Amino acid sequence: MENTDTIAALATPSGESAIALIRVTGALCEKIAMEAFTLAKSPAPRHASYGSYRDLSGEILDDVVYILFRGPKSYTGEDVLEVSCHGNPLIATRLLEDLLARGCRQSDPGEFTRRAFLNGRMDLTQAEAVMELIQARSDRAIRVANKQLRGNFGRQLDELKMRLLATVATIEAYIDFPDEDLPPEQKKAEIEAIRSVLAFCGRIIDSGKYAAFLRDGVKTLILGEPNAGKSSLLNCLLGFERAIVSDEPGTTRDFIRERIMLDGYCIQVMDTAGLREAANGIEQQGIRKTVELTEEADLFLLVIDGTLPAPTLPEEVSRQITADNCILVQNKADLGALQPLPSPLDGLRRVTMSALSGTGLESLKSAAVEMIDAHLAQDQDDLILVNARHSAALKELSECLESAIRNFEAGEPAEFVASELRGAVEAIGRVLGRIDNEDMLDVLFSSFCIGK
Repeated sequence: MENTDTIAALATPSGESAIALIRVTGALCEKIAMEAFTLAKSPAPRHASYGSYRDLSGEILDDVVYILFRGPKSYTGEDVLEVSCHGNPLIATRLLEDLLARGCRQSDPGEFTRRAFLNGRMDLTQAEAVMELIQARSDRAIRVANKQLRGNFGRQLDELKMRLLATVATIEAYIDFPDEDLPPEQKKAEIEAIRSVLAFCGRIIDSGKYAAFLRDGVKTLILGEPNAGKSSLLNCLLGFERAIVSDEPGTTRDFIRERIMLDGYCIQVMDTAGLREAANGIEQQGIRKTVELTEEADLFLLVIDGTLPAPTLPEEVSRQITADNCILVQNKADLGALQPLPSPLDGLRRVTMSALSGTGLESLKSAAVEMIDAHLAQDQDDLILVNARHSAALKELSECLESAIRNFEAGEPAEFVASELRGAVEAIGRVLGRIDNEDMLDVLFSSFCIGK
């Protein structure tokens, strides 16, 4: 794909704002800057300048701040012109229309980042991290996306590739000499080298299970019998009255979903219908939905009325709950002595609180964060936001490495082992985007914002 067009787009959200930013990239940037601002010479690169933007008829559209970035030291690797005007949508629209009249083309979604990738300014994992950063819903997701944007994931994959290429070179050195085989100690060393790459690949794949915590938020399900205080707990966590609280059992018929932030994590809190033998069909549907939600939840808050005997949970719910994913909330501690817990519940982490007064809320928040941290405890500094495309390529990489080890240990010819390792190297190339696959790039960048 040749980047011959100069493209332009509004890079800030539409609507009124203090400032609107219009971004241009391509060969016409310098010419546009000199003509629109009536300059005698090209503006100094990477310096913010103040000027009056004039359209092709000479009319001043707005007083703006503009910056010219010279390629290849720019976001796209081409000349880039950024114009910051007042955030009136009419002004931004007129500026953009004038740029199109001067020979620019309206950019496609993600086209700026696509050009950055095609011009070698970033690998594909970094390009994807741009969208991860924009869509991050928590402080921790922002930190991980920033590391990925700076090439952390790409560097790790490059290291894997170099290690595999070194092993391939050693093995292929023996292919031209069929009467010779790798010395036993050399063969053992190469197998261990492949195993170490496979183990590292496995850790990356495993981190993808927890990437959803950072990308989508920790799905936290509030469970319990009617009148245990589930809706009161939701309101207490949110800090405002979101759910209706009533002494009448069965008030919550459908689940309520809200987001809160806990110590940098985004938490999706879901208040559900109380678990009981329902008195009517509508409430029964709500209970069925609660049971369905238990299959997708990451964390459970099991709320019980601490002054009453503990309930017996439905089998479909109890089998989803473990000591690693559930916090038992003994509610209504302000109403008197708490009842002892039966053995199935006694093994759960317990927090005593009053959802009505808020007593014990901080202890519950701390317990939730500690439980989430425990899930992420493997390598929090090396967490990677693995997406579906990465997962598919990494799975193929693992399969190639496992096959190479089997062939090695079975004494198969060196050609078979080298072929599998070359397949593993190609899988890494697909993650980094170092292949010619125009259709894949079209799909990937179509999800980006226009102007990015």
